[in-house]
Amino acid sequence: MSQAPAAETRPTVLVVDDEEDLRDIMRRMLERRGFDTLIAGDSTQAIAACREHPGEIDILITDLGLPGVSGGELSRSATELRPEMRVVYISGLPKEIAVADGLISEDALLVKKPFSSELLVETLRSVL
Repeated sequence: MSQAPAAETRPTVLVVDDEEDLRDIMRRMLERRGFDTLIAGDSTQAIAACREHPGEIDILITDLGLPGVSGGELSRSATELRPEMRVVYISGLPKEIAVADGLISEDALLVKKPFSSELLVETLRSVL
C-alpha cells in the first residue's frame, strides 16, 4: 500500500525553443505542475541533451520554427536517439499549414501559440 516517492513519478520534458523567455516560462510552468524539465535553445543543444541525459526523457516539446533546422527535423534526429520519447510541437502556424508544408505529419501533436499552460499540460498528459 506504500506509494513511491513523487520524485520517481515526475515525467521529464525536454523543451526546445529559440526564445529564451518562452523557454523559461514553460520550464517554470511545467515544474510547478509536476514535470522535470531540460532546456535547449537550439537543435544542437537538444541532441546533446538526448545523448547525455542519464535518465529517461518522456516528451520533447519543440518549436517548429527553430533557427537552422525545423522542429520536425529535430524530432526525427532526437527520436532516433530516444525511440520511446513522445513529441509535442508548438508553433504559431495552424496545424493544417504545418502538415501541408511537410513540416509535421498528420498525426503529430501541435499546440498553437499562444497557448495556455492548461492546454499544454493537458496535451502532455495525453501522450504520457
